[in-house]
Amino acid sequence: MNETRETRLDRLLDLLAEEVAERLRAEPQKEMTAVERADIAAERAERAPVEERTPDLPETGQVPQPVAEPHTAAAPETEPEEMEADGEPEPAAAAPPTSHTARLLGRLALALLALVIVINIPINRHGTTLATAMPDTRALVIRDGLVVKEADEPEIYVYQDGQFRWISSLRAFEMQGYTWEDVHVVEDGFLAPYEIGPPIHVILKCPDSPHIYLLEGEEKRWIVDIAAFEAQGYVWEDVAFVSCAYLRNLPDGETIPPEHGPPPQP
Repeated sequence: MNETRETRLDRLLDLLAEEVAERLRAEPQKEMTAVERADIAAERAERAPVEERTPDLPETGQVPQPVAEPHTAAAPETEPEEMEADGEPEPAAAAPPTSHTARLLGRLALALLALVIVINIPINRHGTTLATAMPDTRALVIRDGLVVKEADEPEIYVYQDGQFRWISSLRAFEMQGYTWEDVHVVEDGFLAPYEIGPPIHVILKCPDSPHIYLLEGEEKRWIVDIAAFEAQGYVWEDVAFVSCAYLRNLPDGETIPPEHGPPPQP
């Protein structure tokens, strides 16, 4: 009788061990508690045949008490940390440019194009543009033929033979073959360290008059005689012929030499 009970108890223990092994394989990260194991054993016992489930009572009529298994605390569940194979996180991929960014770049490009067009549009009757009116900050090479203008002054100078010479009129400027693209706008005071030479004038005469005039700014200055003409260093090749009406419409300036009365009209 005792041998039969021990055999059946061994079978129950084997069933319990198999169930525990299955649960461990199904959930390797979770350790079963004593209460869970007891529930599994109860389920196994219910599925077992009746003759195996009911042990024989001892002759004394006492019912054997189940032996309580020691209670073990469940280990805290831990989640494995996700790490890269090399132990470093991969860098985040750069986000592609959005349509809003593309539109913004397009507007900036259009604004830059409009600015380039505006600064190259003439702003006065002489064809001066903003690009040439703004001070030139580049390092200038001082050489013969260099044409400069200080930012806040109207006079234009050309460098000739170690001197800066004032070009006294627009006609003289044009007769020298210069254009407004040749003019370098410099900061005020740029000319102070340099020697200023004699100005560049234009000599005008009309075919129907013997008088010769020097054009300075917007005024004509009568050269009183040949001696004064040569004293200024001019030769006949310097004389430009214009209409007498053009000369008459110019205001009169001081004679050369000065104080020779009102000049005759052509």
